[in-house]
Amino acid sequence: MCGIVGYVGSQQAAPLLVEGLGRLEHRGYDSAGLAVLGPGREGRLRVVKKAGRVRDLAEALPKRFAGKVGVGHTRWATHGPATDVNAHPHTDTKGDVAVVHNGIIDNAAALRAELTEAGVDLLSDTDTEVLAHLIGRSEADTLEERVTEALARVEGTYGLAVLHAAYPDRVVVARNGSPLLIGVGDHEMFVASDLAALVRYTTRVVHLEDGELATITADGFTSTGHHQAVDLDIDPAAYDAGQHESFMRKEMLEQPEAAERVLRGRLDERFGTSHLGGLDLDARDLRAVRRVKVLGCGSAYYVGQMGAGLIEELARVPADAESASEFRYRNPIIEPDTLYVAVSQSGETVDTLLAVQEIRRKGGQVVGLVNVVGSAIAREAGRGIYLHAGPEVAVASTKALTTMHLAFSLLALQLGRVRDLSIADGRRLVQALQRLPEQLGEVLALEDQLVPVAARLAEAESLFFVGRVRGYPVAREGAQKFKEITYRHAEAYQTSELKHGPLALISPAVPTVAVVPDDELTERNVAALHEIAARGGPLVVLTHAAVDLGDLPSQAEVSRIDVPRSERELDAVLLTVALQLLAYHAAAALGHDIDKPRNLAKSVTVE
Repeated sequence: MCGIVGYVGSQQAAPLLVEGLGRLEHRGYDSAGLAVLGPGREGRLRVVKKAGRVRDLAEALPKRFAGKVGVGHTRWATHGPATDVNAHPHTDTKGDVAVVHNGIIDNAAALRAELTEAGVDLLSDTDTEVLAHLIGRSEADTLEERVTEALARVEGTYGLAVLHAAYPDRVVVARNGSPLLIGVGDHEMFVASDLAALVRYTTRVVHLEDGELATITADGFTSTGHHQAVDLDIDPAAYDAGQHESFMRKEMLEQPEAAERVLRGRLDERFGTSHLGGLDLDARDLRAVRRVKVLGCGSAYYVGQMGAGLIEELARVPADAESASEFRYRNPIIEPDTLYVAVSQSGETVDTLLAVQEIRRKGGQVVGLVNVVGSAIAREAGRGIYLHAGPEVAVASTKALTTMHLAFSLLALQLGRVRDLSIADGRRLVQALQRLPEQLGEVLALEDQLVPVAARLAEAESLFFVGRVRGYPVAREGAQKFKEITYRHAEAYQTSELKHGPLALISPAVPTVAVVPDDELTERNVAALHEIAARGGPLVVLTHAAVDLGDLPSQAEVSRIDVPRSERELDAVLLTVALQLLAYHAAAALGHDIDKPRNLAKSVTVE
């Protein structure tokens, strides 16, 4: 959450910072600001900040805003509402220091009280402002020492960048629990919390580790760690929406290609298995696994439930998923023969990262399932499965979610084949996985059929999503996606639980989206549809062509959507994509900003 960008070089900083902030707006978009050091031996620090979007900041900038060193920030509010005063950068009393900060300072209240008692006039509600004053009040000899001295007083998480008028040639940055990377250019240097801000200028980067401090100048960088810059193979065009009206639409349409990438080179039809070299686990290691625990947050948690069910079904190993945000707070028992799987698109989700650290601290074996190469979870876990989904900018995850599901399918297949899954079943699933990219295209081709259905759902104030066993986490993800971008109340239940309470709320005003695959539970699912229809509840049924819904009441409002059929174990991924389309077009019918849903951000890097 929140975005940081910084620059030191020969170009004017402000245009680069504004452009970079625009590319980081998916990380926070309730306010934005920037600070530049003007020309001169002791540069004059100038700050402009504005509540609202980056475009509002750009319009507020003076025509002359010169300076070749600067930092910028786009905010997701934690301490204090979205106002001009609470926007970053924050400055000290003299106006010599400017700080941009991601993360949360846990002892901010105590530090604010101490500063107030010392006569400091605090202007904002934020935790970040205390950093600016601590740095400004330090009498250390160098900026690096002043920042280090201030951070020694701080408890919490941070990714920060600091300017000081007395040190006009540099930006000092530090990281602890919040992502930060340095971009290496030709006689110019960048800093950002996300590669998206840098790709137009450089893809040569250094990832800072927790506890590190670094200084960037036009000629290079120094840090308290030991780093070599690495070149990332990334196409800058992947961070542009192109001709699409939104990133979410672009990313939904990219799912067939993303599926091909995550499967490429990993399927073995001859032996009916998969090869996942990044796991660094041979057949003996895999056979020693007695339990699998999946950890994720939000959509990653729901796809983790799908993955856990698939592992249990194919490998016959007990498996379950748990919210990573709760995991370490219940003092979990870490078992040496349990394989822990940490799932995160960004690889920077703080709750999941802290869970990984807790597992490793207690000697457990953990693998990452992440999309962003070099991300914190990937580095902390040290092994795992990269998703190869390509950059995902929209807050609501689509293509990363689909590749997560496919990665779990590969893991379940490999675990199954070293146990009791037959070669015939292995080959059946390999062939089904090979067909999935094309079938994803077939689901996307249903879009025109889904648009009017989504528009009707958008009119409801509250909805149910229901499914059973394999279909239940699909329903949970469908409800999540719908509430994220439409702002309608959407709640998921196991279909079997309707009679145990939720059926009381069924009425013509409360539609139900039902996940009804052609499987061993079809008859029971169809019976539940009749219970809903008998009470006047409108139905949207995601199903397969072979499913007979029976003679529903003639007055029942029923929309049927037939999704392509895969093998039973893999149907969930195709059903999930259909729900993405429903949520997208419902939000579009309501006129919402689909890529930037209110109160949310792409990467959750604070607890």
